[in-house]
Amino acid sequence: MVAAVILGLGIDALELPRFARASARFGDRLAARLFTPGERAYAAARRRADQSLAVRFAAKCAARRALADGRLRWHDIEVVREPYRAPALRFHGAAERRAQRLGVARAALTLSHGEGVCIAQVVLEGAP
Repeated sequence: MVAAVILGLGIDALELPRFARASARFGDRLAARLFTPGERAYAAARRRADQSLAVRFAAKCAARRALADGRLRWHDIEVVREPYRAPALRFHGAAERRAQRLGVARAALTLSHGEGVCIAQVVLEGAP
């Protein structure tokens, strides 16, 4: 087994009520600004769409920290979910270029959410 090198680590915790208030206030404008069409469609099909979007926002914040670039556009980081697979990150545009410059071979994502908080952790790995 070959060990990977950790190139970046990011974590974010988001209070669900705070996100829900912002979502209620700004509605579709906020969702369109923060999330890709695929992320919005995935959340819309869930029983708790607000919770699904909130945990995805936490994942995007954690990914920005792991990539060490807070200027990345929200649509450049996408949380994807294939049937019967764990959530994963897909980088586009500037985020993809940043990941390539860092030598990222894999982006591991962990999501957790409960009644009041959403947490996401991103670990970026590269070849040793």
